[in-house]
Amino acid sequence: MNNVSKPTVSAAAPEDARLPLGKTFAYGLQHILTMYGGIIAPPLIIGSAAGLGATQIGMLITAALFVSGMATLLQTLGIPGFGARLPLVQGVSFAGVSTMVTIVTGGGGLPEVFGAVIVSSLIGLIIAPYFAQIIRFFPPVVTGTVVTVIGLSLMPVAVRWAMGGNAHAADWGSTGNIGLAAFTLAIILLLNRFGSQTIGRISVLMAMLLSTVVAIFLGKTHFSTLGHSLTLAIPSPFAYGLPTFNVAAILSMLLIVLVLLTETTAGLVAVGEIVGSPVDSKRIAKGLRADMLSSALSPVFNSFPQSSFAQNIGLVALTGVKSRFVVAAGGVILIALGLLPSLGTVVASIPSPVLGGAGVVLFGSVAASGIRTLSKVEYKDNMNLVVVATSIAFGMIPIVMPSFYDHFPGWVQTLLHSGISAACLAAVTLNALFNPLRNTDALTAHS
Repeated sequence: MNNVSKPTVSAAAPEDARLPLGKTFAYGLQHILTMYGGIIAPPLIIGSAAGLGATQIGMLITAALFVSGMATLLQTLGIPGFGARLPLVQGVSFAGVSTMVTIVTGGGGLPEVFGAVIVSSLIGLIIAPYFAQIIRFFPPVVTGTVVTVIGLSLMPVAVRWAMGGNAHAADWGSTGNIGLAAFTLAIILLLNRFGSQTIGRISVLMAMLLSTVVAIFLGKTHFSTLGHSLTLAIPSPFAYGLPTFNVAAILSMLLIVLVLLTETTAGLVAVGEIVGSPVDSKRIAKGLRADMLSSALSPVFNSFPQSSFAQNIGLVALTGVKSRFVVAAGGVILIALGLLPSLGTVVASIPSPVLGGAGVVLFGSVAASGIRTLSKVEYKDNMNLVVVATSIAFGMIPIVMPSFYDHFPGWVQTLLHSGISAACLAAVTLNALFNPLRNTDALTAHS
């Protein structure tokens, strides 16, 4: 029996590897600690813009955790027609925050936001199989460029975390914050250099826990919520009112959906490269359908559009743990955090500089994976160098100068505000113009 099962799992499908239960949840927790700050930011911003009180904003945050956990399970475990079955963590996308803030402050409130998300996501669900066909425009020269920019676009997040996470705080950029981030990074590097393979795989988790203990002694965080009761809080459907439908709001959110489809496609391609598993148009379509179904259902439980979290792709690259069941365990943890708000508050007490120290190596790992793919590309007697150089530069524009597109039309700002989508659009377009499409298959085979 063992001779039958092992080759199928380990050789043919790295993402299908099953680990012992303890390791599965330890690695899963590592994923959640990595992306927790990013997942609670959108509901916090949107709730504040809607004029909600602390309790109601807290409900939005727990709803986001719950829905993201369910979406992660759908993406990783899958059901017929839905889910790429790859190690991708799902969460509330930051891409649509500014658009949703505009809707919520324009008089429509959260019900209008939820109505726009439902309709636009259903449209995205319908077009997902057609959108997935763009994978044929993703030879290694495009894939490597996009993956590289994914990593580079996340570096400002790591730097902001390292400086303290809050630019208005008195200790923003203090030597204490940056020192704590450096301490976290140093532990990760030392554990990977001198620890066993098993220790290296949980180096991020161990470094974050140890650094948090140090932060407690330095007075930079506390866990006062540990004394609170573990009250179960099941999200109430449409707690903020039944959705309303405004054509202008729906159209604006539909543009966001196109951005999400682009970014999720890039994420699927990136994680496929790192895991070493083939990602074709059918798999892309299943992943996009899962994204859009989760996004369409999220307003029922008072949450927002879902997409894959690029932060966690770096963790897969760094640790080498490719199992989708590890990420599914992370989804279970997210659901628990959503149902038990006090646990979520405890996790949120991890200092931002600790996340920043871990983020430096995690996000750098994504960029390094893209560079590794680009190293396989042929640059002699073709335009590939121009495609890579221009696309990376184009993707870096909104990262180094976020206000660059402020005077452009709103739809341009929406499409190009994300460095990932900007680089993706540039790389696909330039490759189609400069490299004959008939050579795409040859390029892919070369990699």
